[in-house]
Amino acid sequence: MSDDCIFCKIIRGELPSKKVHEDDTVYAFEDINPQAPVHVVIIPKEHYDSVLSVPAGSDIISHIHTVANRIALKLDVADSGFRLVNNCGADGGQTVPHLHYHLLGGRSLQWPPG
Repeated sequence: MSDDCIFCKIIRGELPSKKVHEDDTVYAFEDINPQAPVHVVIIPKEHYDSVLSVPAGSDIISHIHTVANRIALKLDVADSGFRLVNNCGADGGQTVPHLHYHLLGGRSLQWPPG
């Protein structure tokens, strides 16, 4: 974990969050600035700056997708649909340098997103 990373601080319990899911490798919480009625941030407990820094052979991405599936079912957006977003780099909209996914649902999501 990184000492200065806001998501690492959330994982360590140094900053508050509304937990949605936690297991040995992933933590998920409600976004503090929700862009949809359901907006959950899913992060690995191990610090990766972005999807580009995940080592080959790691199963963290597939595990995050499995967790997203469980959360979508739990929060009742699986049937109506949801969006799972990973922003990578400044031009991709990544504002926190810790690999994370946004699960958004609970309303009709438009395309293009922005």
